[in-house]
Amino acid sequence: NTTQPSVSRAIAELEGILGLPLFERGARGVEPTLYGRALLDGSVEMFDDLRQTVQKIEFLANPEVGDVRIACGFHLAASFVSGVVERVSARYPRIAFRILGLESTPQMYTELLARNIDLVVARPPEMEFNEQIDFEFLFQDFNFVVAGLRHRLARRRRLSLADLSAEAWVLPPSGAAPGLLVDDAFRALGIEPPHRAGTATQPDVRMRLVATGRFLTVFPTSVLATYPARRDIKVLPVTPALPHVRIGLGTLKNRMVNPVTQLVIGHIRDLAKPLARARR
Repeated sequence: NTTQPSVSRAIAELEGILGLPLFERGARGVEPTLYGRALLDGSVEMFDDLRQTVQKIEFLANPEVGDVRIACGFHLAASFVSGVVERVSARYPRIAFRILGLESTPQMYTELLARNIDLVVARPPEMEFNEQIDFEFLFQDFNFVVAGLRHRLARRRRLSLADLSAEAWVLPPSGAAPGLLVDDAFRALGIEPPHRAGTATQPDVRMRLVATGRFLTVFPTSVLATYPARRDIKVLPVTPALPHVRIGLGTLKNRMVNPVTQLVIGHIRDLAKPLARARR
């Protein structure tokens, strides 16, 4: 609701204060200069700090109100992170959650660096993010091959990955975890990755398809612990075991963390303890 002349006047005043041009005006429109881009980047941090401060004040007035933005993979969104939301919401129903499910771990940390989210629950960041991200290890997420009870291999006491190469699998798209782990495990044995009879990112979809007894898939501990009542699926005794993944909590260094986010982080740590004690 700001008029164009008002914006132009504000920009002119800023340029007068700084003594530097903030925008280049040309036939194609207006583009920020190097100085303008630096001002924009600093403004993102400034307004984020302001947002965190306002939430801190709101928390002092009412410690049960606020919002938390979490980025994680689809598996953790459907399992561990949903468990955190369920637990916190039961005690603090006025805390709002925004869960951003992403396939790419680097994209999650990019969103954190842009201050679009408050924390990441995922694998460790790549080296390029290490100087900017604090990563706290939570648990090892072990991966298992899973079949329905009616699958023809469900009663086998011992299986190798080679035994599963000709089976029908339903996995996430190529390049997405944990399907990528499956492909790499087969290639390490000199075997072509198994045929994807179906692709589905959402764990619930693959859980339902596997329960038919016609498909195999892979689920990590974090997902299997969320579905303890499922009697129609079974973890297969496969060797060699699939690689495990380190899961932790990522936050931005030197960033003010509002009290509501701190409260949620406490519950994340508590719910991670049983998974940290789990063994393959």
